[in-house]
Amino acid sequence: MPSRIAGFRKRLTGRDPLIGTWAKTPSPIIAEVLGLSRLDVVCIDTEHAPFGRLELDQSIAAFRAADMPNLVRTADDSAREIRNALDCGATGIVVPHVTTAEQARAIVKASHFGDQGRGYAGSHRAAGYTTKAMADNLAANRDQTTVIVQIEDIAALDNVAEIAAVDGVDCLFIGRIDLAVAMQKSASDPAVLDAVRRICDDCEAAGTAIGMFTPDVAELPDWQKAGASLFLLSSDQSLLLAGANALAKSIP
Repeated sequence: MPSRIAGFRKRLTGRDPLIGTWAKTPSPIIAEVLGLSRLDVVCIDTEHAPFGRLELDQSIAAFRAADMPNLVRTADDSAREIRNALDCGATGIVVPHVTTAEQARAIVKASHFGDQGRGYAGSHRAAGYTTKAMADNLAANRDQTTVIVQIEDIAALDNVAEIAAVDGVDCLFIGRIDLAVAMQKSASDPAVLDAVRRICDDCEAAGTAIGMFTPDVAELPDWQKAGASLFLLSSDQSLLLAGANALAKSIP
């Protein structure tokens, strides 16, 4: 059976419908449990959750053991954050607060081996701890590493078309809640929804995959019609709460 991790980038860029959730608890056990689910992908949130380097490493190891595609939302766009996630063996990255094509190009460069790009090492998990030949490691980095940039700032809105056209950017992820906060409106305000639709239109024109969070799963069919194919919804914590609350209601 082909690896789900190895095939994830192809599925994403091919615009297959994909659904995943956020991992916000720095625990390899939670990662192991989520790895047993039928989700298409899990995104580890190091931007807003207390993941240290060791917890991130252990969580990625658990996802890889389950062949669960795993993304890391980095704390920022630094080469250090990107390198750490990918060296640990993440399938790809989600980089927050991308506002220009120049920034997106720098992120792509930092994600791939090459001159002034990602520094090469053959001793980390992604390289099989020296067991993967350099040629194979380079090929896997080139073909499988998934680069997603997040659009969530007003400053990005006029640059979406250029960002979506950057070679090596596989998907634009729309941070609708952050965008709503930036616009000082609710997530369902018509102005916010219009901004999201315009981002979708620009991505469609560039042929770039679209990902998003939505607070209401009932919206999914409409956003799929707008071109979105990757949905990261809920989180390990909210799923735990929902399950516990549903259980609490089970006895009259």
